[in-house]
Amino acid sequence: MEKVLEKILSRKREEVARAKMRLPAAVLESRLASAPAVRPFAARLQTGNGPHIIAEIKRASPTKGVLRPGDKPLQWDPEALARAYSQAGAAALSVITDEHFFWGSADTLDACRSVTDLPVLRKDFIIDPYQVDESRWLSADAVLLVVRAVDDATLVNCGRRARALGMDVLAEIHNEEEIARALKVDGAIIGINHRDLNTGHVDAHRAVHLAPKIPHGQLVVAESGLKAVHELRHLMKAGIDCFLIGEALSTSDDPRAALAALHQAIV
Repeated sequence: MEKVLEKILSRKREEVARAKMRLPAAVLESRLASAPAVRPFAARLQTGNGPHIIAEIKRASPTKGVLRPGDKPLQWDPEALARAYSQAGAAALSVITDEHFFWGSADTLDACRSVTDLPVLRKDFIIDPYQVDESRWLSADAVLLVVRAVDDATLVNCGRRARALGMDVLAEIHNEEEIARALKVDGAIIGINHRDLNTGHVDAHRAVHLAPKIPHGQLVVAESGLKAVHELRHLMKAGIDCFLIGEALSTSDDPRAALAALHQAIV
């Protein structure tokens, strides 16, 4: 069986090729002057005491399908989620824009950003600098770069382009070998994903294990599988106070209350 990540990347290459045909890179770049000003992303994750939570707008996943299958389609209201997260003290938003595997959309990013003053991370599978320009055009303030999804040259070029456009980069790793690669991206925030991208399995100890191997002073974000206050407290005692949380909030009957409760992790 073809691995999930390989399937996603194969389709993403096709999508990028089609996007370049519809909107050539030179035309896209010419439009960036009218994009909204970048909101500081990394700075928001370092303001005040933690936990600093990046709250994710997420509708589905390739391993679990639609996260709230009992809801009717019109009950999906990402803008309401963005407002709720903002009111509950989120430091930033993460918006998944992949359509085929996660049921996201590019339009959702700008819509969610427009109803809050929070910086927004575009969470997608970026494999080409073209998508970095596209992200800025969509109003993203930061981009996710999955280290294992690209080679070193693409990783560095995408990171360099993001920084040139004023955006921050969250470079996502899953093991010790990927740390050195992520650090090649100048100024990157290092995201440690607890979830295996192929199986969906969550290793709740991954961030605690890998964080000490990252140079001191590097901003680190623990990602995925986080649901409870005691989990955040455990990570904060290990020196990590930034978290990207998606499913625990997106599946909650009251996302605002769920996020507010997680802020009780302050130690």
